[in-house]
Amino acid sequence: MIKKRVLLTSAVCALTAWLPITSALAQAWPTKPVTLVVSYPPGGGADIMARLIGPRLGEALGQPVIVENRPGGSGQLAAGAVTRAPADGYTLLFDASSYAVTPTLFPASPYKGGKAFRTIAVTALFPNVVLVNPGFSARTVAELVTAARKAPDSVAFASSGNGSAQHLAGVLFEQSAGVQMMHVPYKGGGPALNDVMGGQVPVFFGNVASTLGHIQSGRLRALAVTGRERSKALPDVPTVAQAGVAGFESYEWNGLFAPVGTPDAVVERLQAAVRQAMAAPEVRERITALGGEPFRGDANEAARFVAGELDRMAKLVKARAITVE
Repeated sequence: MIKKRVLLTSAVCALTAWLPITSALAQAWPTKPVTLVVSYPPGGGADIMARLIGPRLGEALGQPVIVENRPGGSGQLAAGAVTRAPADGYTLLFDASSYAVTPTLFPASPYKGGKAFRTIAVTALFPNVVLVNPGFSARTVAELVTAARKAPDSVAFASSGNGSAQHLAGVLFEQSAGVQMMHVPYKGGGPALNDVMGGQVPVFFGNVASTLGHIQSGRLRALAVTGRERSKALPDVPTVAQAGVAGFESYEWNGLFAPVGTPDAVVERLQAAVRQAMAAPEVRERITALGGEPFRGDANEAARFVAGELDRMAKLVKARAITVE
């Protein structure tokens, strides 16, 4: 009996000693700049978002936040750099929706099947837009579906490459609409978009932020947006569901991740800082102006969202036998 009491007392003492340490860690961290390693080049959507929230994140943390671009390998260069850094919260990954795709396309990637990182936050969702060249016959989603149903591969869509966000948005559209289109992959979104505007390929699934100017100038026609709601940047454009293809929803998104092993107290501090940064009116207004919407959920919902995207994309890639070759 005495032995049990001694053991119980020791356990309680250990627990009560640990609690102040974690509390002190949360209060003391960070003591130096925090680096956001962005998986895409300067000027891209992920880079724009990282540089938008970075200064506000720094204000919340009381330390500078440095944005470092490490593009290449579908995010693998950035992910590798972060996983090699100490798991102390000072080196974080700022990624895009490719985060959910790369683990399946590249099984040996630093993402380790999506298990190498902890989700800190999802910052914003950006719906895709179903776009066509203005000279293409289809002026609505229904007309696009009718044209595509005439024969398999009778309508082509361009993308920035196999496994890209544009490619997978097109595949999801095919599944929901019950059509088979011809995928034309390019080495980059710029060349793909140029050929759609030039009339070489009729259809493109782009995001609002990168195509809005072309839509407004008349070089592209927007048939529908792929979100659950109409985009405030394109209020006259229906959702795909409103246009007749039920159940279709697709987003490009951005999120912040820490390596597995990062202390809970540090992760919680980061999550609180992101909430503060995302509450800034100028941040939310800028996201809306780019055609997106701030993520509405808390940290737990962000983690569930990312887990759901990993599962959905893995099933899609495997079912359609999508490879990067």
